[in-house]
Amino acid sequence: MLKGRIHSLETFGTVDGPGIRFVLFMQGCLLKCQYCHNPDTWSLTDGREMTVDEVLAEIEPYLTYYRSSGGGLTVSGGEATLQAPFVTELFRQVKKRWSLHTTLDTNGYNEGDKIKDLLDVTDLVLLDLKHIDNEKHIKLTSKPNDRMLRMAEWLSSHHRNMWIRYVLVPGINDEEEDLVRLGRFIGGLQGVEKLEILPYHQMGVYKWQELGWAYPLEGVPSPTSEQVDWAYAMIEKGRQQAEVIMN
Repeated sequence: MLKGRIHSLETFGTVDGPGIRFVLFMQGCLLKCQYCHNPDTWSLTDGREMTVDEVLAEIEPYLTYYRSSGGGLTVSGGEATLQAPFVTELFRQVKKRWSLHTTLDTNGYNEGDKIKDLLDVTDLVLLDLKHIDNEKHIKLTSKPNDRMLRMAEWLSSHHRNMWIRYVLVPGINDEEEDLVRLGRFIGGLQGVEKLEILPYHQMGVYKWQELGWAYPLEGVPSPTSEQVDWAYAMIEKGRQQAEVIMN
């Protein structure tokens, strides 16, 4: 029987896709992001094993809220695509039984063709881009960014809907040149319905402390609203440059 390793679940999520959503957080991630607020999701062997039917039973009592708000099911992580067969079957079942909207929250560290079955039953992809500069990306996450960028291009060329999310960390990924370059990349993509800049926060620091790990961004502040607005403007500048080139 197909089982997934689950970190946790949330029955009334409001930020991970449209409407009110059931959010399932999968266990396991191959990235080691310095700002991760859930480092306890990294382990591939922790978490609670659940079947698809057990997850469906958790969703069913709240269906009215998801339907009436235009919401649905979001599967996040960790990194959900590491357990693609399980998530694929879960998405298939919520569509078959209840016609629920499905959202996949992913860092993109996978290959589109390898998880095509999952993407075929996904209505919306929340793609978390971390840094456009490869060397800085490696420092921030422990992995290069080529897979993430290829995933974005795959989604674009296969006409998939996506929201791009970017955690803004002062002094880490907020340089003007990088933001404009990121905007040029996004501007060359099809299907981007929304860009969300998420201000870096320190709410997960206690989890690093509980694990006995040194927090790598100790002392780094959250960006101000003005810094976030400026970052949006720099990315938009790059998007406009991309439109000029394409036209």
